[in-house]
Amino acid sequence: IDRLAAEGMLFEKSFCTNSICGPSRAVIQTGKHSHKNGFMNNGNAFDWNQQTFPKLLRKAGYQTAIYGKSHLQGKPQGFDDWKVLPGQGLYYNPDFLTPDGKITIEGYCTDIVTDLAVEWLKEKRDPNKPFMLMMQHKAPHRNWMPAPRHLHLYDDVEMPEPPTLFDTWEDNAPPARFQEMEIDRHMDLNYDLFVDLTADFDQPAAQQRQDRSAWQNMKRMTPEQMRAWREAYGPKDEAFHKAGLAGKDLVRWKYQRYVKNYLRCIKGVDESVGRMMDTLQSLGLSENTIVIYSSDQGFYVGDHGWYDKRWMYEESLSMPFIAKWPGVTAPGSRSRAMIQNLDYAETFLDVAGVEIPADMQGRSLAPLLKGETPADWRHSIYYHYYEYPSVHMVPRHYGIRTERYKLMHFYQFGDEWEFYDLEKDPDELSNLYNDPAYSERIAATKRELETLRKQYEDDSDVSEMPDDWKKKMRSGHALDP
Repeated sequence: IDRLAAEGMLFEKSFCTNSICGPSRAVIQTGKHSHKNGFMNNGNAFDWNQQTFPKLLRKAGYQTAIYGKSHLQGKPQGFDDWKVLPGQGLYYNPDFLTPDGKITIEGYCTDIVTDLAVEWLKEKRDPNKPFMLMMQHKAPHRNWMPAPRHLHLYDDVEMPEPPTLFDTWEDNAPPARFQEMEIDRHMDLNYDLFVDLTADFDQPAAQQRQDRSAWQNMKRMTPEQMRAWREAYGPKDEAFHKAGLAGKDLVRWKYQRYVKNYLRCIKGVDESVGRMMDTLQSLGLSENTIVIYSSDQGFYVGDHGWYDKRWMYEESLSMPFIAKWPGVTAPGSRSRAMIQNLDYAETFLDVAGVEIPADMQGRSLAPLLKGETPADWRHSIYYHYYEYPSVHMVPRHYGIRTERYKLMHFYQFGDEWEFYDLEKDPDELSNLYNDPAYSERIAATKRELETLRKQYEDDSDVSEMPDDWKKKMRSGHALDP
């Protein structure tokens, strides 16, 4: 990944429109906000009949393929070839949905997805056509299961803790104190961190809605895979039990186990990017192929004491975007222009010389990739998250991020707002919404927020909910029967 950045352009202010898997991918496909493309949360089914950039590229003569995670449900449209994971998919020996039905492929998911993409380039690509290939990994999604070769990576390294690991959310609006995504209280020792976890474990999770996919995945492991797994984690589990940790010491241990597994998964993705770049070079395609590295959102790795994503705070709002356009992007260059996943579709169409539909809501990044920032480039971005009540219990909210400030509205519970001065408070620890010194700035930012809502035609329901509903959502497990 560092190699790609050294050869291309890294965007330092890259953001998503809705920080959750499927909706973000729907925005990338369509170039439209969630309220426009209809895929607002992971419980929805994407309407593949609508306009997408792969369909338009294919119509223009491009050969198209997608391998790996789709998370949009249904059969992908606009692709000449595809093999996608059902839902989130599994790390070990995963199933894939294909035009010919479901298949199971033995191996580690990141490697398999890379193999499929490389095989397509070498054996299925039509050399007489331009191509568009999407290689989409499951990693590093929960439950953060590394490849066998990476199980001991970082064993002897003490990872630095984020300064907000023990955040108490005292200055936040109430939603931050009613979430269910804390490393301390919600990250499960067995199902998330693999303590004593085997295919025969099958014990109740600490949380009723705990993700048990790691245990389910273990039941599919080969004897060789399971042996490597237990050889790596068995001694660590024994040491953990002997230590008898509690309080902050336990949180610190959980964080170390979590961040190392997360980075082990990232290592697999990093190797995949290297393999793809080497493949393009070996096929003589590296100087005539635009390579993009991105994700579907950011992620909390102990920041604010959390894991997962969803919020409009910087860690999950931000997303990587690196682009190498041979002969166009200056090697090792950086851009500080504000971009969003909303812009990807228009960019891909623009650089391919395909007409951009008028109803797309983003903007082509082509000028930025050429080192030119248009005078009228945006100085603020719009965000809207919808999946509530649901896993992790992050309420619906919309907001605006400008170059310096951020304003968020958690509307279902009434007048709950947060306002941050990112220049003075990059960790977003001091909510200034009720600070008189910022009253004029907040009023101006609210006006700008409403301008964006009108610009993007967001007329989705932002009404306050009834008192009995609000009380239920903030008492115990709101989703329990």
